[in-house]
Amino acid sequence: MSEDLARLLRSCADKYETAEFLDGDPSQFMHRANGEANIEATAFVSSCLSFGARSQFLRRIQWLIDRAGGDMDAWIRTGAFERDVPPDSSKCFYRFFTYATMNAFFREYKSLMSEHCTLGDFVRKNCDGDAVKAVAAICSRFGACADSPVVPCDVRSACKRVCMFLRWMVRDGSPVDVGLWADFIDKRTLVVPLDTHVVQEACRLGLLKSRSASMSAAKRLTAALANVFPDDPCRGDFALFGIGVDESMHA
Repeated sequence: MSEDLARLLRSCADKYETAEFLDGDPSQFMHRANGEANIEATAFVSSCLSFGARSQFLRRIQWLIDRAGGDMDAWIRTGAFERDVPPDSSKCFYRFFTYATMNAFFREYKSLMSEHCTLGDFVRKNCDGDAVKAVAAICSRFGACADSPVVPCDVRSACKRVCMFLRWMVRDGSPVDVGLWADFIDKRTLVVPLDTHVVQEACRLGLLKSRSASMSAAKRLTAALANVFPDDPCRGDFALFGIGVDESMHA
């Protein structure tokens, strides 16, 4: 990697990892929640729905938070979601998720809470301080619920939304990421959330050669960014976002 590219990545990370990033980003919802358990539950549900058209998934996340009265943790933990998200409805909730799909997801989440108190407690017991193992643990637990494909079960895929959730939970000292799990997962083990935009930017900059959005590609990109941000490679996520924004503004 050239020093010019490294300087560009550092500059864009500094410019875009700010509180203003929250505006229009799904991470905004966890910042409005009160209490660690509620922040965690709000973040996880928000991340799971963060795909497709931003304007549409932000609206569906807000609908759930409104139904929960702002307390996503209690809404799931007590089973109150059953009133708003019925198990027998094939009506579309968002994209290819029906209300029944979402109900199965919430039931699995409620079951996990009953067994481990919080998702964080579950992950702590199953990750050995490693974010890659945390991705596998989350995908294995929720992927076992055949009625709900809300969380990917194939860890060979990029698992973008799970990796994004882990970035939110693990990175500390950030105006965007909340770092609730910073004490038991090393942020150097995080994997960059890989989507089409990130792949395109990474390939254009020579950080990736393949346009495949796979976990192996995400790990290769993370390793490349670790050359610039050795203690915090996912800071490069903001850099890649910022480079794309800057270039679109000056196109």
